[in-house]
Amino acid sequence: MEKRESMWDVYLRRGMSRRSFVKGCVALTSLMGLSTDMLPKVVEAAESKPLPVVIWIHGHECTGCDESFIRSGAPLASDLILTQIALEYDHLLAAACGEPFEAHLEKTIETYKGKYILAVEGAACTKDSGVYCMSGGHTFTETLRRAAANAAAVIAYGTCAVSGGIQAANPNPTGSSGIAQFVGKTPLVNVPGCPPIPEVMTGVVMHVALFGTIPPVDGSGQPKQFYGNRIHDTCYRRPFFDAGMFAESYDDAGSKAGWCLYKLGCRGPETYNSCGNLRWYQGMSYPIQSGAPCIGCSNAHFWDDGAMSERLPKFAYPIGDVDKIGAAIAGVTAVGVAAHAAASVVQRNKHRAEKAKENGEQVTK
Repeated sequence: MEKRESMWDVYLRRGMSRRSFVKGCVALTSLMGLSTDMLPKVVEAAESKPLPVVIWIHGHECTGCDESFIRSGAPLASDLILTQIALEYDHLLAAACGEPFEAHLEKTIETYKGKYILAVEGAACTKDSGVYCMSGGHTFTETLRRAAANAAAVIAYGTCAVSGGIQAANPNPTGSSGIAQFVGKTPLVNVPGCPPIPEVMTGVVMHVALFGTIPPVDGSGQPKQFYGNRIHDTCYRRPFFDAGMFAESYDDAGSKAGWCLYKLGCRGPETYNSCGNLRWYQGMSYPIQSGAPCIGCSNAHFWDDGAMSERLPKFAYPIGDVDKIGAAIAGVTAVGVAAHAAASVVQRNKHRAEKAKENGEQVTK
């Protein structure tokens, strides 16, 4: 096996300065959601570890996750592919095709057995032995099983790969599902979203690349640094929710003034993602900021969870009677706010307990 370059080797070969290299490591540390005291470890890994080999395969999907990935701004997708990972196989981004391309996939799996990162985009088709999703003469599920069994880690990119996505929506004629059942014992990290935020995608793959392990995950296998907060908790319209000020239609005065979109079907109170803090297009905006309610695209069955423009309590567990929130001038004692505050306290205490457990500290209330 040939000697592979590290990230630092690539910087040297391209005539880039040590200062540029360290600045890149600082950006990666921030992107991965790590504290600044982890910077020396990031620099050490970037200096010594060879660029990680990445195989990216596609099931039932729309290539939206790839489209999101190539719009990453920190780092640029071009920099990530050319200097920070070794992307050996990807249907959308590769120039090669046909038999030589499929032969390269097999060679990569064999050459880097147990060492490569497998990125998976799209749902797994299970009906009729998976014949509704094939590539290179093999069903997607067959390729997925083989590639996952020999990978160091698997990243499920997008809600389709995590839980089936729109392909699994009722009546699900192809029997589409998430990929977890085909991964076996290989470590798996779930990165849901339709599509996921590009910086989240790059942050997760670089964490695996530099540290050789998946990032800390929650009970759903999602990286905590990116899926630890509800959209509702980071929403700039949150004060209007607490004050009982809601838009009643997409074009009314409240909507134009930035009032809460909860009554228009916003799934923010039940959706965990980084849209409210990372946002899209290098922090420019996200759906709620553009006047559209959150549709909960990182939730498992968001396509089937009721009409997207209907208010949440009509078809799911209510967070309170929002019509009574703010009925009093302060609104603090209203049913909805009390219920929401209680849910927030429970969530906060849960995260504190998890953090204390990780640090070996005694849990305090």
